[in-house]
Amino acid sequence: MASKNKKEALLQAAKELFGECGYVETTFKKISDRAGVALGLLTHHYGNKEKLFLASGLDVLENFLVVLRESSMEAHNGFEAVMCFCKAYLDFSVDKNSNWLVLVRCSPYSDMKTKTDRDLMDSMFSQVHSELEGLIARGISDGSIAQVEPKGTAQVIISLMVGANRTRVLTPYAQPDLYEQVLAFVARAVKA
Repeated sequence: MASKNKKEALLQAAKELFGECGYVETTFKKISDRAGVALGLLTHHYGNKEKLFLASGLDVLENFLVVLRESSMEAHNGFEAVMCFCKAYLDFSVDKNSNWLVLVRCSPYSDMKTKTDRDLMDSMFSQVHSELEGLIARGISDGSIAQVEPKGTAQVIISLMVGANRTRVLTPYAQPDLYEQVLAFVARAVKA
């Protein structure tokens, strides 16, 4: 296995284990065993567990942003774009290949030790809000979305997505059609 492939295998194993076991229970040994790569290469490529956790979270967030941006590219108006964005958000959160649980189980805000790491994660998360805010502004401009304040509305919608996701993924209380209900709620709230 080439060095680049080993590094990718380590990152994938780390994302899986951080999501399954949480930050505390995930060890370098577990990661190297799952990846089938020598333990020493883990330290060589990532330095320490916190740096690997940051790399894992950033990788998931980068993929998430790509999915969100692509989801609304074909939309005919701002309302359609907002709905595509919200559906893509929720779909990504339950896609078994997305490694979403890295972000849910191991919040970078609680587990990141340095301010630099928190700032980096915060800047990535703020791009999610900015994307949605832009789509809302587009809908207001084209008349497909009611006259709302884009920044505040984006914050409320993202909060709704986070809450629905945590309810569905982490609790036994979620109704089977929770995500469909969330999408219908967003549509009723913003449609012109």
